[in-house]
Amino acid sequence: MPDAKKLIVANWKMHGDAAMAAALVDSVAAQAAKSLPHVEVVLCPPATLIGEVARRMIGSRLHIGGQDCHGENEGAYTGCISARMLRAAGCSYVIVGHSERRAQHGETNALIRQKAQRACEAGLVPILCVGETQQQREAGSAIAVVSAQIAESLPEGAAKSHFVLAYEPVWAIGSGKIPASADILEMHAAIIGAASAQTGLERNKVCVLYGGSVTPANAREILGIEGVGGVLVGGASLDAKKFCGIIECGV
Repeated sequence: MPDAKKLIVANWKMHGDAAMAAALVDSVAAQAAKSLPHVEVVLCPPATLIGEVARRMIGSRLHIGGQDCHGENEGAYTGCISARMLRAAGCSYVIVGHSERRAQHGETNALIRQKAQRACEAGLVPILCVGETQQQREAGSAIAVVSAQIAESLPEGAAKSHFVLAYEPVWAIGSGKIPASADILEMHAAIIGAASAQTGLERNKVCVLYGGSVTPANAREILGIEGVGGVLVGGASLDAKKFCGIIECGV
């Protein structure tokens, strides 16, 4: 999947309404048009705004993704959304295994693997999130933890489908803190190596995003690190000026 483009993904989390979405999509679409062919931009709004965002981005070069999907295609799962439903709504990507889902909803690697599998089957690109806690990093087990997450979360046959990995150190999300560039370099190399060994893909075919307190001030440095295929942006993606500044850093 990865090529010369940097993949810039916005995770709006549980924020936004139709008015906010319209203004933000218009600004981001204009910036993305200026930044082609160097970047690919994906917006992941709340499920209630997927239709609104999909309509608003018609004619642009933006892509839309879901923030999560269920591990089954259909059934008696009140309040849930399947990968097939996301695809039918216009999505081409879906985030799975975000640390907030793992921590707040008790999602296991096995469940995340099932979700990623359903996403691939539906024709979506799963953005599979991995990352360690502060305690795990301080204990020196960060790479071992993340490697285990990959081994247990990446579905069989992933090499035959497009997939993206996203490294989000749990302690960096929303904290304003990020790992040192050397630490990002080391972790991304480890992730690429683990995914390559598991899938048989060449290392340069494995796309790994960095996520966690990404801002216009640090995005250029992060995107310049070897092995960083793009960024997964949380809070800054809700501010048009900040997010457009991050997109510009990918050029």
